[in-house]
Amino acid sequence: MILILCTGNSCRSHLAEAILQRALGDQYQVASAGSNPAGYVHPLALRALEEIGIDASAHHSKHLNEFLDKDVATVITVCGNADQACPVFPGQMNRHHWPFDDPAHATGTEDEQFAVFRRVRDEIQAVFGAYAAGLLDK
Repeated sequence: MILILCTGNSCRSHLAEAILQRALGDQYQVASAGSNPAGYVHPLALRALEEIGIDASAHHSKHLNEFLDKDVATVITVCGNADQACPVFPGQMNRHHWPFDDPAHATGTEDEQFAVFRRVRDEIQAVFGAYAAGLLDK
């Protein structure tokens, strides 16, 4: 399992989870969680995923402790706080830290906020798409 961690598990980690899972297909299991989960998935994150053909409406905010007894081979943190709070998972072999801006902090009109979600989504898609290509190339 590849576990993507963020603090709130409401935006970046869900974007990364959905994008990576689509890129890897059924060969890998991808999940996301937070060190201090917000309790919801941000509606603009869901909308940003819908825009690229991914339905993440079944996603929900989870605490990283839910995964301590799972077979987690790789942990990827997408924010600095999660990187600092990240425990070592039993059996974990790999750890990566790829930070992204938190689109939940975007201000302005809904369109201006959504532009930030799109930008972060596209940055995540570029990084995680390259990571998936490398894994599938092995």
